[in-house]
Amino acid sequence: MDLRHLRYFIAVAEELHFARAAERLHIEQSPLSRAIKELEEDLGVQLFVRTTRSTRLSRAGKLFLEHVPRVFTALQQARDSVKAAASGFHGQLRVAVSDGVPPRFSSFLAARRRKNPRSQSRDSGRSLLGY
Repeated sequence: MDLRHLRYFIAVAEELHFARAAERLHIEQSPLSRAIKELEEDLGVQLFVRTTRSTRLSRAGKLFLEHVPRVFTALQQARDSVKAAASGFHGQLRVAVSDGVPPRFSSFLAARRRKNPRSQSRDSGRSLLGY
């Protein structure tokens, strides 16, 4: 299994149509079908239920689709960390906050950024409440 297989899987899972997925990936349908078959053989499961009229995710395919995007997220985070380290960034502090954060905390973070302008601040965009 390689990243190409995972990219192809995501495209077919989102399109639910091999021809459209192949077009989206700028490849022919035959290599796409072959790659999906290789992935299914590697995993030992059928990821898609194919009929002459439709393609849909199997139960295993639905579960796999929940996990695969995390691989790409982790890879991007690794790339970002390596680039940050190359430009002098030495560590990471992760802080989870809720909507009821006192203004003092925001002031504290702003003061830290002023004191160390090379520090980075990122918002994960995830709600702690799951909304």
